[in-house]
Amino acid sequence: MRRIAVLDDFQSVAARFADWSLVPEPVEVVAFPDHLADPDALVERLAPFDVVVAMRERTPFRRDVLERLPGLRLLVTTGMRNASIDLAAAADLGIAVCGTGSHPTGPVELTWALILAVARHLPREDAAVRAGGWQETVGTDLAGATLGVLGLGRLGARVASIGLAFGMDVVAWSANLTDEQAAEVGVRRVGRDELFATADVLTVHLVLSDRTRGLVGREELARMKTSAILVNTSRGPIVDEAALLAALQAGSLGGAGLDVFDREPLPADHPLRSAPRTVLTPHLGYVTERTYEVFYREAVEDVAAFLAGDPVRVLTRPGSAGPGGRTA
Repeated sequence: MRRIAVLDDFQSVAARFADWSLVPEPVEVVAFPDHLADPDALVERLAPFDVVVAMRERTPFRRDVLERLPGLRLLVTTGMRNASIDLAAAADLGIAVCGTGSHPTGPVELTWALILAVARHLPREDAAVRAGGWQETVGTDLAGATLGVLGLGRLGARVASIGLAFGMDVVAWSANLTDEQAAEVGVRRVGRDELFATADVLTVHLVLSDRTRGLVGREELARMKTSAILVNTSRGPIVDEAALLAALQAGSLGGAGLDVFDREPLPADHPLRSAPRTVLTPHLGYVTERTYEVFYREAVEDVAAFLAGDPVRVLTRPGSAGPGGRTA
C-alpha cells in the first residue's frame, strides 16, 4: 500500500477536497494539520511515505532533506512554481516533482480586503462595536487616491483594474514593465522612485527572487508618504520586515496589510503581531474553496498518473532521471 503525506492541512479539509479513491492503487493518506519547521523532525515524519503533497512554498525541500528521504518517489506541490523545492536535487535523486493548477482570484480579492480593512480601520472598529463603542476612527478615501502596483503581472493587473473601478489613479512599476504593457491594463508606468513617493496605497505583486528579495527596504519606505498604506500578499521577504516595523513604530507609514511573512507560520512572539496600524492575515490569499478544489483534485491526478507510469505536470528539469523519477 502506498503511503501519502499531505502537509499543512491546517483546516483539516484535504479529505473533503480530494477523492483519493481515484488513485489506481490502494493508498493510505495521512493529512497533517500542523507545520514542522525543523528539518530533522520533518525527515522523521516523512520517512515512511512514498508520496508527499506540499502546500505551496511553506516547507523547504532542499537537497539535504531530500537525500534523507530514500523512500520518497513523488513530491507534489500545489501550484506550478515552488521556490522551496530544489528541483535539481530532486532530479539527481530520481524524485518526480509535479505541480497543480491554481485559481487566480483569491489573492486579488484578499488584497482588496486588506486595503479596505486598513483604510477604514475595520478591525479596530469591529472590536469597538463589540465592546460597546461607536465611531472611533476616520477612514481614508480611495476614490481620487493613487494606487501604486509593484508588479503588473497576472495578479497585479487584476488588482489594478479594481483600483480603476474605485476611481483611483493607478500607476505601476516593475523592472521589465513597458509603457505599452501598462497601457494595456489602463494604467501608467512610472519610475521606481515615483511609485513609492506618490502612492497612497502600495500593493506588492512580484515573484520572490534574488532580485526582489528586500526590494521594499528602508530607503523605499522612507520615500513613501507618512499617510500611505503598504499591502503585501505576495511573499514576505520582498519587504524588509525590520524596516517596515521601524516605519510603523516611528509613525512614518500610515499602515500595513500583510498576508505573508519572512517566517510562516508567524512566531507567537513576533513583533509584527503587536505592530501599530496593521491588519495581519495568515497567508490566506490562496485559501479559498475554488483554489483548494483545484489544488487537491489535481494533486490526486498527479499521484494517479505517476503510479500509472505517465506523470503529468512534471516540474523536474530535463536531463533528470526521467519524468518517472525513482521506480514507481
